[in-house]
Amino acid sequence: MYHGRFKGTHYEVGYKWGKMLAKAGKKLDFCPTFELTEEKYEFSRQCAKEYKKYFPEIMDEIRGIADGNEVSVETLSAILFCMYCFEFDNKCTCFAISTDEEIIFGRNSDFLVSLEKLYMNCIYHLKGSYSFNANTTAYVQMEDGVNEHGLAVGLTFIYPRIRKPGLNSGMLVRYLLEKCTHTKEAVSELNRLPIASAQTITIADKEGHIAVVECNPENIVVITPEHGTSFVATANNFNSETMRPYRNPDIDDWRSDERYHTVYNALKNSKDLYSISFAQTVLAGKYGFMCQYDRTKNADTVWSVIYDLKRRQIWRSEGNPSRKKFKEDVRMKL
Repeated sequence: MYHGRFKGTHYEVGYKWGKMLAKAGKKLDFCPTFELTEEKYEFSRQCAKEYKKYFPEIMDEIRGIADGNEVSVETLSAILFCMYCFEFDNKCTCFAISTDEEIIFGRNSDFLVSLEKLYMNCIYHLKGSYSFNANTTAYVQMEDGVNEHGLAVGLTFIYPRIRKPGLNSGMLVRYLLEKCTHTKEAVSELNRLPIASAQTITIADKEGHIAVVECNPENIVVITPEHGTSFVATANNFNSETMRPYRNPDIDDWRSDERYHTVYNALKNSKDLYSISFAQTVLAGKYGFMCQYDRTKNADTVWSVIYDLKRRQIWRSEGNPSRKKFKEDVRMKL
């Protein structure tokens, strides 16, 4: 897992990173997980209009990367804007716990073994935005993170039945980390922003407000803890009655329902055990299937993260948590 630090304006951090890659002989003019087609280029052009309106700073960063890497802005935009909207092999599991003693956000990121050396942990200090520590299998877009205000956000991808020009999963997470301070504000922004892809977004803040937001371009449902419980959980499927019709049962979701039920049952039946060590054991598969993939099939949990919002700590396993220990990341103060 690479570790990147980004400080300055959006354009400046983009330019510096793009140029650094160019000097290392790496060009960002292709995507290793999908082919660029005219359909994707046209979709990207329509998305760009929405980004310019709702998240213009990210357009500056993309332009900076393109200038520094000496690649086409149009190609780079097509790669970034089409992720999550057509096809993507990212799978993951998220949960959040909120009690008087604990506020915990946990997430496993499951992806392709063949690309695991490219994954990145990023610390951003941007002018005009909140600082954050986040993780990604791509770049620019983030999949989970926590910002300086103690707001933790993480996505789970759902193979889309529909798409519409707007912000995709990774860009939504990035936006919320940069712009929001608490869960209510993040949910409000998700209701305001144009959404391009299908996903769930788990949100937790330092005050203990937690939620899973199931959303796509047509609908948005906010899920809070069931009566008598103090947790939310999700994987790579919609679970609310409103969103279940958008499921794709024919798509390989890497045993999403099984992962969801593992987390749900562990959290429901073990409330007296809630702690960071308990969250680590859940993510490591001690309560059922979570990360026990066959690496020979090019699938594995490539990182696992816990944001302890009560103690303002970040714990990360840079690999499969059943084999790699969690270590505290102390590089950014929450």
